[in-house]
Amino acid sequence: MVKKVRKAVFPAAGLGTRFLPATKAQPKEMLPLIDKPIIQYGVEEAMHSGCDQIIMVTGRGKSAIEDHFDTSYELEKMLEDRGKDDLLRIVQQISDMIHIAYVRQKEALGLGHAVLMAKELVGDEPFAVILPDDVIDATTPCLKQMIDIYDETGCSVLATQLVEGPGISAYGVLDATPVPGKHGDRLFEVRDLVEKPKFEQAPSKLAIIGRYILTPGIFEMLESIQPGSGGELQLTDGLRALLKKEKIYCFTFEGKRHDAGDKLGFLKATVEFALKRDDLGPEFREYLKGLNV
Repeated sequence: MVKKVRKAVFPAAGLGTRFLPATKAQPKEMLPLIDKPIIQYGVEEAMHSGCDQIIMVTGRGKSAIEDHFDTSYELEKMLEDRGKDDLLRIVQQISDMIHIAYVRQKEALGLGHAVLMAKELVGDEPFAVILPDDVIDATTPCLKQMIDIYDETGCSVLATQLVEGPGISAYGVLDATPVPGKHGDRLFEVRDLVEKPKFEQAPSKLAIIGRYILTPGIFEMLESIQPGSGGELQLTDGLRALLKKEKIYCFTFEGKRHDAGDKLGFLKATVEFALKRDDLGPEFREYLKGLNV
């Protein structure tokens, strides 16, 4: 029997230097896309994909994340007293959303190290990893698509998308073989992974995106590999080690990914999410049409 994926790990200890000075005193994960912080999109995706436990890997200066998902008695009482029931429901839904546990990453020593920090809370079961910077707009949540693949294969699954041109060098890149069957050209078996290769040396156009379903075997691999440049423990190196013992698949998900960890990507996501809102979209669309650009 394949164990159910119930837990999702959120590495959220990064300093967010690309958004300074806005992130000098607040976590980048709390920057709002319209009226909802970036990290909440990922938490809702995990919840709608069947995960009932969230593990946040945080560091110094990240208390706002804990406060956001905690109960705010003073705010709720004020909204109740003023009869603002619609806002009260929104606030209460956030704190009632899902069970969240927190673990501290004292030093930012790479994505692999952040995942390893969650070992004791994950235990001996498969789990998801969601990078909050990647906000994915999809009819069926991206993570749910991947969990379906895991349920079929019992193996780790990496989210991928096709990246054309030199931009591929900013990603982990996969050497992978298509798997024939009902998933068409979306499912691949991984043969190798390369972290940020030069454009001319990239093994394919398949870039790893910030969604993973991992077997617990990844922890042993992360504990056994050597740190790379800057003393960081790379998840890609751990996956390469795991590949020697287990099959790994990658899946080109259906949906649109927004890189909200990049200023331009954040602006594009803000515009596109606003246009999809019933309360903002029509008026905002007319505003954009009137711009002389």
